[in-house]
Amino acid sequence: MTNDFKAALQAGVPQIGCWLGMADAYVAEIAGEAGFDWLVIDGEHAPNDLRSILAQLQGLARSTAHPVVRVPVGADWMLKQVLDIGAQTVLVPMVESAGQAAALVRAVRYPPAGVRGVGAALARVSRFSGVSDYVARADDEVCLLVQVESRAGIGALAEIVALEGVDGVFIGPADLAADMGFGARSDAPEVRAVIAGAIAQITGAGKAAGILSTDPAYARECLAMGATFVAVGVDVLVYSGAMKALAVSFRTPDGA
Repeated sequence: MTNDFKAALQAGVPQIGCWLGMADAYVAEIAGEAGFDWLVIDGEHAPNDLRSILAQLQGLARSTAHPVVRVPVGADWMLKQVLDIGAQTVLVPMVESAGQAAALVRAVRYPPAGVRGVGAALARVSRFSGVSDYVARADDEVCLLVQVESRAGIGALAEIVALEGVDGVFIGPADLAADMGFGARSDAPEVRAVIAGAIAQITGAGKAAGILSTDPAYARECLAMGATFVAVGVDVLVYSGAMKALAVSFRTPDGA
């Protein structure tokens, strides 16, 4: 039950990932064979529910790519459920204060350190009681990633990264750009300056910094700045782009 992804982040080893938004176990399994270090099963913006997330975790069971589950919101009951079905790493969007982050730390830990319900005996995560010491070891192996994507979150970043139990901070460029008044222009120089400052602040506190960018040059720039877990694509965009390119190639005069 060792969380190799968490260990890699702690060791500062860059992890290259991809977003899974197609909400399909077969697609997830294909992505798991592609060679990524980690894959995000997106429960915030993709049409996922608990059972579809479970199916994708099962589809990735033999993959070396580590599944990260992004929940829609940081509700205690929701985190409890995704942990029980087998997620070791969770990503929580829209974290804007140290108090909110501290509550999330407690939500993913068992008492007395937290408030996670103790029901692992009947859960997939313990291999249905096959891992006898799961509860004793779980707190050390669960990886909590919080998503900072607003001016309020950036303002509270120093307090958030100071919290024990927050393993990494993921910067959300799209929402940050919108909150800063730049709409969909996440590549605006002002937005990227804030992101650069945030990555420096996160890594300076000894925590892992993460981001998603489908721009290869910028993704590499973020890695060079010290970001450790970087997603470089989205399955929906990869699939739709390839399908459109194939169709266009046979509709142009020189495509055949």
